[in-house]
Amino acid sequence: MQLGLIGLGKMGGNMRDRLRSAGHEVVGYDPRPEVTDVDSLAALAQALTAPRVVWVMVPSGEITRGTIRELADVLEPGDLVIDGGNSRYTDDGPNAALLDAKGIGYLDCGVSGGIWGKDNGYGLMAGGSAEDVERAMPIFDALRPEGPREEGFAHAGPVGAGHFSKMVHNGIEYGLMQAYAEGFELLSAAELVTDVPAVLQAWSRGTVVRSWLLDLMVIALKDDPELAKLDDYVDDSGEGRWTIEEAITHAVPLPVISAALFARFASRQDSSPAMRAVAALRQQFGGHAVRSAAGPSGLPGDHAGPSSGTGSTQS
Repeated sequence: MQLGLIGLGKMGGNMRDRLRSAGHEVVGYDPRPEVTDVDSLAALAQALTAPRVVWVMVPSGEITRGTIRELADVLEPGDLVIDGGNSRYTDDGPNAALLDAKGIGYLDCGVSGGIWGKDNGYGLMAGGSAEDVERAMPIFDALRPEGPREEGFAHAGPVGAGHFSKMVHNGIEYGLMQAYAEGFELLSAAELVTDVPAVLQAWSRGTVVRSWLLDLMVIALKDDPELAKLDDYVDDSGEGRWTIEEAITHAVPLPVISAALFARFASRQDSSPAMRAVAALRQQFGGHAVRSAAGPSGLPGDHAGPSSGTGSTQS
């Protein structure tokens, strides 16, 4: 099958390789001349035989929306566009309507697998009509992992369902990563455990917490047993926030995913104004020792301490 692929970064470039190795003809476009096959979206459309299928794999937001708008001008009725990036699902309806006005079909597809997908395959969650999904199925089959289709691919529902499913997937990912990270920190803090990487590697086979994420943690620790080479700043690409916003809309409690997102926020603070405020309050109501920038300080004056002979305030 012939496919146009827009965006040849870490994911898109590997997807092109995997599709070509499966026998598909892929014409790729990327602004970087060293990786692109054609020099414009118009040239991409001209290089493909109608009816065309074009997969968009670029950053979410205005870059994707702008790409869809440009495709609406260079493609023809009967063509099909697949957005495989991490777009917010609320963008899918307007994108589909824009293309539908030109007689062009639209699918949204959540893609998971990262840089390992080239060899292992990608988990795919598609949204759109059954007819359009079936039309693109040779591409989906080539990208998904080997084995039963239902273990690596889902037609999640109508337009928007694929990206909604990927959003929730990434929210769960936040919680899982945070749990492994907290377990690593506690093991590292306990002098009793002398080989933390060995413990995590032992967990990776036969235990109820085994997973691919844990396998990746083991790989990271082999190179850097204390993760000392890394800064503790952790970014978020948006899906965790969107997941929590949807939870609020649907009144679904997500305490673990919410806490994992807020932990990422905390990682970006050189110092925490909120925790300084907590320290100040503990000092004021309970007379607890606090640390200044230069080190620990003693208790405040008697007016702030607990009174003798009655119940003292504790935290």
